[in-house]
Amino acid sequence: MIYSILFVLLVLIELVYFKLATYFKIKDKPNERSSHSGTPLLGGGVIFIVAVILYAAVFSFGYPWMLIGALLLAVVSFTDDIKPLSPRFRLIIQVVSLMVLFIDLDLYTLPLITIGLILFITTGVLNAYNFMDGINGMMGISSMVVIAAMIYINSSLVPFVDANFLYVLLMALVIFNFFNFRKQAFCFAGDVGAFTMGFVMVFLISKLIIASGSFTWIALLAVFGVDTILTIAHRIMLKENISHPHRKHLFQLLANEVNIPHTIVSLSYAMIQLVVIVGLIAMPGSYLFAISSILVLSIAYVLIKQKYYYLHTCNKSLD
Repeated sequence: MIYSILFVLLVLIELVYFKLATYFKIKDKPNERSSHSGTPLLGGGVIFIVAVILYAAVFSFGYPWMLIGALLLAVVSFTDDIKPLSPRFRLIIQVVSLMVLFIDLDLYTLPLITIGLILFITTGVLNAYNFMDGINGMMGISSMVVIAAMIYINSSLVPFVDANFLYVLLMALVIFNFFNFRKQAFCFAGDVGAFTMGFVMVFLISKLIIASGSFTWIALLAVFGVDTILTIAHRIMLKENISHPHRKHLFQLLANEVNIPHTIVSLSYAMIQLVVIVGLIAMPGSYLFAISSILVLSIAYVLIKQKYYYLHTCNKSLD
């Protein structure tokens, strides 16, 4: 009964937000680097921070610092959706939010250099999630696959978090995908949704790694991890400023230059990630499988990029 009430409440809050976003004209404004046309509503991912707040209010929430970090990041990200903020300021807030989260993860017992490395990686995860938001369904469908897998892992393999938290997040993702995973997206997550979901993923995967003692669970995000890291490496090879906007991710190339429908690209990424997840569950703790998966994904990335990248270079405005 409580889940039904929460689901209806999340739907109503999302619909109310859409009314407000329409009234205040909180819409995406595509430019030459965007992967879509039209002006869908922006900030539909506000439902993710609402889900975190509702869970904390209804169930026993044992991670207050995680909640504080998520709220700080969400507020600043939503402000940026409305009126762009300085990239440096946004980066500082991302780092501060993660450092707050680390209190609940009890990471400050680790050596300083290890904390710095974790901070660098997790900041990258947050920004990788933000890159996904321009492709219809990309972030939402893949996140739904990962959260659904976590529900199984949490109940059958390694208990690492309150299951209610995962159920509430899954409901929020189902609602968001209804409006985003379509040929013409009604809304995008915006920074508030992308960064909040990325933040939650950092929290959940960190909890799973700590509970299991295995780093193989990093491969829960292997598909986007490989895409992001190799795209950064590619841009460094091209001597580009990696902090500047671009359209060089493989999923952007497939959607923009190869003209594969957004929903197909998103679903393909999610299904490939699902295959990796099935392997992780079937062979828990297998570093051989995790590393092999990442290697295969990396080879596939390079081969596909080599085949189609010329289409991107034909458009000088994107270089």
